[in-house]
Amino acid sequence: MKAAGESDAAAAPDAKDAASVQPPAGGEQPKHTVPSNLPPKYNVDLIGQRDIGTGLDFYSLDREVVLGKQLSQEVEASARLVTDPVIDEYVNRIGQNLVRHSDARVPFTIKVLDNQEVNAFALPGGFFYVDSGLILAADNEAELAGVMAHEIAHVAARHATKNMTRAQIWNIAAVPLIFIGGPVAYAISEVAGLAVPLGFLKFSRDAEREADLLGLEYDYATGYDPQAFVQFFEKLNVEKKKQNMIAKAFATHPMNVERIEAAQDEIRKYLPDRPEYVVDTSEFENIKARLWSFENGRRLGGAKGDAAGRPVLLKRTATASDSGASSSSDGSSSPNNDDPGRPTLKRNPSSSSDFQ
Repeated sequence: MKAAGESDAAAAPDAKDAASVQPPAGGEQPKHTVPSNLPPKYNVDLIGQRDIGTGLDFYSLDREVVLGKQLSQEVEASARLVTDPVIDEYVNRIGQNLVRHSDARVPFTIKVLDNQEVNAFALPGGFFYVDSGLILAADNEAELAGVMAHEIAHVAARHATKNMTRAQIWNIAAVPLIFIGGPVAYAISEVAGLAVPLGFLKFSRDAEREADLLGLEYDYATGYDPQAFVQFFEKLNVEKKKQNMIAKAFATHPMNVERIEAAQDEIRKYLPDRPEYVVDTSEFENIKARLWSFENGRRLGGAKGDAAGRPVLLKRTATASDSGASSSSDGSSSPNNDDPGRPTLKRNPSSSSDFQ
């Protein structure tokens, strides 16, 4: 019996769809019919109950978190964080929702970096960074969520610590940081100014494929259209031809045609169709507009970001000490003979301010 005031109206559009279109209960997504003979890894109904991330690994979960925290301190010591509370809350909410629908066994700390690169990376132990450039490059919320889900999958599968374990077995783990793969290692090496050979920055092909699969599952379980992830990486492949920051960021883990086709095949085989998905929200558009306004106002990066290398007009304020002096290129006053090689502003001899 239902309590008074309860209604079936919210349960489904109509009675015949009640089995397949249930509203989320307590934030959980509805279960969908999947083949009963699927291995757990491919069964989205078993997310969180599977042995994802198991296998040979010298790092306990506690040790992994300690390692991730140390690396996050290196990142944040040299990077600029976006501190706008509205943007931070929005990105953190999307990420934490994906984490709740994942196999991850560590808590996540999610922050936004003021960085034009189209990238996101998750360190061991769940320290997760989303570049502002990724938010601006995404066409909708589902694309942003798809990339974030892929990086969460790397942490859930413990790819970084497994790489480091193999490196230690092979007795070549001189600098643990260089064995973190993909855009994670690229981002850290760029931020920390480390000279890291690109050959050490790659996850294996199998690890990337596993992160593709798991990320699609987490994306789907959270309610997003998993095709958005594929569409975004197809867009990256087109942009890579321009050799811009997108190509640079993802050079160590390209989403090639084979991976795109495999992802599409996995969506078709293992993710039952839904009557509807989350693709975009007005909130995403508002957040994106907010970021653009910061970019336009040079509030995110200043000269360190998008103003770097651009010509800047500096205005000089005349003072009584201008007599016998010229303006330097940075707007300061200096004698004409201090640096004869620099351009100077010649004052009009008829100006009364040049005479006592």
